[in-house]
Amino acid sequence: MDLMRAARLHVPSRTLTIEDVPRPVPGPWQVLVKVAAAGVCMSDVHLIDGSLGRPRHLAEDTVTIGHEVAGTIAELGPEVGGWSIGQRVVLQAGEIRDGETYTRGVDYDGGWADYALASVDSIFALPDSIPFEQAAIIPDAVSTPWSAIVNTAQVRPGEAAGVWGVGGLGSHAIQLLRAVCAYPLVAVDPVPGARARALELGADLALDPRDPTLKDQILFLTEGAGLNAAFDFAGVASVYDQVLGVLAEEGRLVVVGLSGRPLTLRDSTTFSYRKHRIMGHFGSGDDVVPRLVDLVDHGRLDFSRSITDVLPLGKASVAVRRMHTKEGNPLRLILAP
Repeated sequence: MDLMRAARLHVPSRTLTIEDVPRPVPGPWQVLVKVAAAGVCMSDVHLIDGSLGRPRHLAEDTVTIGHEVAGTIAELGPEVGGWSIGQRVVLQAGEIRDGETYTRGVDYDGGWADYALASVDSIFALPDSIPFEQAAIIPDAVSTPWSAIVNTAQVRPGEAAGVWGVGGLGSHAIQLLRAVCAYPLVAVDPVPGARARALELGADLALDPRDPTLKDQILFLTEGAGLNAAFDFAGVASVYDQVLGVLAEEGRLVVVGLSGRPLTLRDSTTFSYRKHRIMGHFGSGDDVVPRLVDLVDHGRLDFSRSITDVLPLGKASVAVRRMHTKEGNPLRLILAP
């Protein structure tokens, strides 16, 4: 039996260990991918610390983490055509099974490992122009904010937008909002380094959520109108009231950050009178990843600044700690088996 290394999370005890496990064998309509790069996301951190709760579809108590994955095809399962061994690919962050969304590295084994299984309809060809490290983050850190902006919020050119939480997804949201010509663009984060990063990436204004003049500054920037769309990437309950206080008429709040906490409104009358909307968002559709790969390949988007550091797979716990403590102000850390 061939073995491989994998970062395995024992969900009940929240214990992450590097183990030798059997190397998967691809079944019908599956491929085995040799992992070249796997992203470390804050949702991975929250899965490990238990704040996301037990995964809905996880059959056992232990899972290989990692939903942001890029690599090369190592084996083809039966019935697989149109792909070849050695071909560069990026993996969708999840799969649809029986009408339900299953997240890679959460509901089934993911890519913090030497190899990862993937259904053939969840892989996309990766051009040589895109490094594996940058490709790995596209299936979530880029595709999730893109879908939240373009599909859920349906942001139009010239609309004012705000981003709460300038971590991995929030930083990419700023870049993507600029790409769709949102203006003006406000970023809100309590960390000075994150606010500085937001301005470097193209935000017009970066504010501390504790600033008592936050509302006044946003209304001044938007000439009294407020924000047409705001995105919560922080997963912090206090964001909701703050956002609703600066939304324009018919403005929408898109909740992307996962907190597991209740979403409450302090003033339902104002919410109804101003026709505000709150929308949940998770992941992205099947067509988003190849579209973004194409945009990066042709120079329309550039995420080279997103990779803070690359660590070996054996340093998975170190990467998790750095993301949790914000050591070095990381945007995205990558594990390379």
